[in-house]
Amino acid sequence: MGISTKRSYNITALQRGLRLLQLFSESPQGLTAKQVAVRSRLPVSTVHRFLTNLEGAGFLNCSDDSLYHLGIACFAIGQSALAQLDIRRVSLPYLQELNRLTRETIHLTVRHGPAAVYVEKLDSTEQLRIYSRIGAVVPLYCTAVGKIMLAYMPEEEQRRLLAQLSLKRLTPNTVTNLQQLEAELSRIRKNGYACDLEEHELHIRCVAAPIWDHSGQVNASLSVTAPVVRMSVSRLRQLAPLIQSAGKQISRELGYQAGDGRLPPRRHNFGEVTLAKSL
Repeated sequence: MGISTKRSYNITALQRGLRLLQLFSESPQGLTAKQVAVRSRLPVSTVHRFLTNLEGAGFLNCSDDSLYHLGIACFAIGQSALAQLDIRRVSLPYLQELNRLTRETIHLTVRHGPAAVYVEKLDSTEQLRIYSRIGAVVPLYCTAVGKIMLAYMPEEEQRRLLAQLSLKRLTPNTVTNLQQLEAELSRIRKNGYACDLEEHELHIRCVAAPIWDHSGQVNASLSVTAPVVRMSVSRLRQLAPLIQSAGKQISRELGYQAGDGRLPPRRHNFGEVTLAKSL
């Protein structure tokens, strides 16, 4: 019997349409048809046909100033995808417990190419809280959730991705030197957690821990985020074991089995030991 190979179908029009939608996911401020043509390197006439069809199907909206944005059809599909994400379902009880213990904003994030996407968020119960939203895309190199994923990447993949990243200075604290970033990633892997000290946005600090999947890869992370006035550096360090424990237990639920004893023994009240420190 001969070896059966999986057939590959490449529908050019479909690929182009999906690529255009990807452009809009990376441009929350919207794009004109001309901007789409420049970024996609397609003729303006071709772009107009795609945009008209995507708008008609509800995947795009066009405002009075000729700016196109993602439409309600994308939102509906995105919400369905979120509901079906196994990691989101598995993580939710642990995120809720972290939210209860810390009273701060909790994020669950997954990697999306050279960036990270919030797939779950639980708001702080405090009156002063941060603004973020499910579906938001954030950089890997200057966020705690992103740096965790960078730090735990296989060495070759990490080297390749770092070479492609544009290290833009978003705040005075953003690390834009590649050697400094690599040194920080090494520390993160050693410590098992990452911090964002106003590197992505001013007045906001964050601590994040990795989530391993069944294959031992880290393509997700969880975090505790708060305004600077409530998140001193010492509190970040106090919260680190709490969030690390949650991340390790989620990893176990996803089928990860560490051979080096990194996962804690199974228990339900993972935050009891550090509750006093986290308040």
